[in-house]
Amino acid sequence: MLEKKLLSRVLERAVKKGGDFAEIYVEEREINHVLYEDKRIERINHGMERGAGIRVVKNGDTGYVYTNDLSEEGLLRAADTAYHAAGEIKYMDKEIPLKVKEPLYSFSVKRHPKDVELAEKIGWVKEADEKVREMGESIRQVAVGISDVQKKVQIANSDGELVENEEVRVRAAANVVAYKDGVMQTGYEAIGGTSGWEILNENSLNDLAVKAGELAVKLLEARPAPAGKMPVIMAAEAGGTMVHEACGHGLEADLVQKGLSVYKDKKGEKVASDLVTVIDDATLDKKYGSYVFDDEGIHGQETVLIDKGELKGYMYDRLAALRDGVHSTGNGRRESYQYKPVPRMSNTFIAPGKDDPEEIIRSTPYGLLVKKMGGGQVNTTNGDFVFEVKEGYIIENGEVRELVRGATLSGNGPEALKKIDRVGNDLGFAIGTCGKDGQGVPVSDAQPTIRITGLTVGGIADEGLPGIKRIIRK
Repeated sequence: MLEKKLLSRVLERAVKKGGDFAEIYVEEREINHVLYEDKRIERINHGMERGAGIRVVKNGDTGYVYTNDLSEEGLLRAADTAYHAAGEIKYMDKEIPLKVKEPLYSFSVKRHPKDVELAEKIGWVKEADEKVREMGESIRQVAVGISDVQKKVQIANSDGELVENEEVRVRAAANVVAYKDGVMQTGYEAIGGTSGWEILNENSLNDLAVKAGELAVKLLEARPAPAGKMPVIMAAEAGGTMVHEACGHGLEADLVQKGLSVYKDKKGEKVASDLVTVIDDATLDKKYGSYVFDDEGIHGQETVLIDKGELKGYMYDRLAALRDGVHSTGNGRRESYQYKPVPRMSNTFIAPGKDDPEEIIRSTPYGLLVKKMGGGQVNTTNGDFVFEVKEGYIIENGEVRELVRGATLSGNGPEALKKIDRVGNDLGFAIGTCGKDGQGVPVSDAQPTIRITGLTVGGIADEGLPGIKRIIRK
């Protein structure tokens, strides 16, 4: 990484001509990926990248430049370009001594990716493929992929702060296609975390792939989902897609400030049921969206967004916080040094309640039980959403009946949160890559078992909604 003196010189150059704030983000990243598909190694990727992004803020305007030339000359040239882009030039001299900012916590890595040979990784994905194919002739296609990212960063700014951090994140996923009598269905499962490959000791890759295969095969015999408005129970194992997409994005401060959120000017108001508390927490051990520092050098932290139905606040990066006169919540995130940070979620979830999940089902005369969510669409401006249900079951007389396929859920985020009348004492996480402003970051989302008294099931999945951003769940 870069020497302190060089970082200081670059920052001093960046503010020399009147920048209010300057920052340099230096990154070294190593990526490894293995994909096994159609009984063969389809792809082995190994890549390394190294570069820096320099940001200068002047009177609220931002200049951002990135470069992979980390020589002093290259970095100073980037700093010159950034402050010219930020606006008016006003000469000033400022010395910027840097002090290292210490972490408040850390995440252990028991089996670092650098200690795992490629041959072992290939063995993992091949064995998982074989286990799925043992399920029978209806299994037509299997894709098993694993990846890891090792990242070192330095973040220094004109306030004299210097963050130096290392991060390891791993991910495994299986996608299985089953076919029978002209019907084709898919099953998908993924795990990941801010950890090493010890994650596979807790979550077997074989079991992950077989679970995806079992869902694909079961869906072949499932009947079409009924349509209409009905109670919907979302099991904890469905993860928090609903809270992430239909609620979380609307609580990112930049969207609120631009008037693109249904939650604008709602702070202090009731926006959900009294049973609902929504939290974003980057400090959770080994979760896929966790981090020690965000990508602006702010400590990761727990932020209560909605407390017992009342909107408490939003997720901020430095600039959005400055505009509202508050402190950053440590949600400034970027995909890499090539992007400037924006407010993003980390691990977002509805907090567990007091109800027994099984009793929630028993107390429901009729409805839909959702165990796995798919992709969908959401309009953050008004909260309207449409989501695909990958695994859903009919509930009749308080009992879980047959599996159905092709179900969709449509409704309005704030209204759905207000219709939650039961909250379980469990909590289940899912992982994904969240897209915003052309960049993706790893996140996780979660919820307990919840019951929503009325959502529209089926009907408009292919029509979409006007003015919506598409969600891609990976």
